[in-house]
Amino acid sequence: MTTSRREFLSQAAGAMAGIGFTACGVRTAAAQGAPRRREIAIDGKRIRTVDLHAHCHIPEADALLGYKQNFPSLYIGPERIEAMDAQGIDIEALSINPNFWDKAERDQAAAVIKLQNEQLAEICAKTPERFVALASLAYPDLAAEQLETAVKKLGMRGAIVGGSVNGADLSDPKLTPFWAKAEGLGVLVFIHPQGTPELEASGRLKGNGVLGNVIGNPLETTIALSHLIFEGTIDKYPGLKILGAHAGGYLPSYIGGSDKACETFPTRCTLTLKKKPSEYLKSGQLFFDSMAFTEEGLRHLIAEVGVDHIVMGTDHPFPWTRVAVDHILNQPNIADGDRIAMLGGNAAKLLGLKEA
Repeated sequence: MTTSRREFLSQAAGAMAGIGFTACGVRTAAAQGAPRRREIAIDGKRIRTVDLHAHCHIPEADALLGYKQNFPSLYIGPERIEAMDAQGIDIEALSINPNFWDKAERDQAAAVIKLQNEQLAEICAKTPERFVALASLAYPDLAAEQLETAVKKLGMRGAIVGGSVNGADLSDPKLTPFWAKAEGLGVLVFIHPQGTPELEASGRLKGNGVLGNVIGNPLETTIALSHLIFEGTIDKYPGLKILGAHAGGYLPSYIGGSDKACETFPTRCTLTLKKKPSEYLKSGQLFFDSMAFTEEGLRHLIAEVGVDHIVMGTDHPFPWTRVAVDHILNQPNIADGDRIAMLGGNAAKLLGLKEA
């Protein structure tokens, strides 16, 4: 059944009236207490941990577009803070994923985004010591305005975007206003892939192994970051701060190939970059979460991008890396200062958090 615009906006208004419920539920849980909170200390000093890859959904927004939520744990409730306490996570930067509104009619998508961002801001306002938020956007033509509203009026710390926009790359000229706005505001843009639908449509990722996720997602991030480098977006906006999910996909692992690409095939590179592709990984514009899964994976990521470009990511509440804190704590052959930076110091700077 098709919902008329009037009916849709009426439903949205009704949903907005219930904003306080979810947020208050979080606050009540924190006040009532739960299992003992794990506090992380290094060399005897308590440090603040920040998870920059943590997801949620807003039930009212899902309902507006009839989105069937297969992961109820994405809804923020008392168990959220309990899980954070158990893992030793002090602050989560909440972001909504997967995005279900990208193919919605323009006004519907805009209403969903407004509802989600306002509710996320409400959650953060009720529990500021545990949550900050990244805005959702309906782009391309609405994205710049939505980002400005989210940052200036709602106090959000940046935005989450997919690795492409309905088949268009993030370097597409129609996204120029968005990138200019993100640079002007000085906020973080978290690129989180939504898979590679063109590859999934071919059937190549069917079968066992959840290949649409474990291959499709990092591949999408790799493509997105590569286009932003090779099409000159990062050169054009040197003040950008971009976070690539899942350790940046495959890009850090094969960045040497990117360095050789234009040297080997000069006719395939019509734009002269200001740096070698590998130099952008350490330029202060690109950042990567710690979801490398293994000791060797994290060691290699550190070697390619530098400790100061890595932030902790859990993909909470999905159970990929429930040991994200220990993954960094137990990484051998790094200094305590590097552990502190990856566990929370780098993220705090990117999100503009006050000193602990």
